[in-house]
Amino acid sequence: MSTTLLIAGILCFLLGLSHSILGEILIFQNKKSHKQIVPTIVKSDLKESHLRIIWATWHLASFLGWCIGAILLKTAHKQTILNTELIKFIISAIVISMLCSSFLVLVATKGKHPGWVVFLIIGILTLMGILK
Repeated sequence: MSTTLLIAGILCFLLGLSHSILGEILIFQNKKSHKQIVPTIVKSDLKESHLRIIWATWHLASFLGWCIGAILLKTAHKQTILNTELIKFIISAIVISMLCSSFLVLVATKGKHPGWVVFLIIGILTLMGILK
């Protein structure tokens, strides 16, 4: 079993979970009517439909992170059984997406959002897992 891929996979799940929870608390909580799941209260030039798609996209990022985490966890446990060429391709794609995500969040937030660090750690651990 690859410990680095296992840790990277767990970090993907934790990042997605904290992303959704903190987004709901810090961003979307005051934009919802009583007992509504999707935010609809707009207090700017933003349209309600735009707020709804921002909310959906926010949580979509978490779901995609969980999917990548699941792939990493499965690969960590079955790496020796699975097709080596296919696994290297999948892991390489994940490494590139995590490193690019890290860079994007770093640049967009001027390093103020801690997500870039977690993306970077996941990318490095994933890269280490394929180099073993």
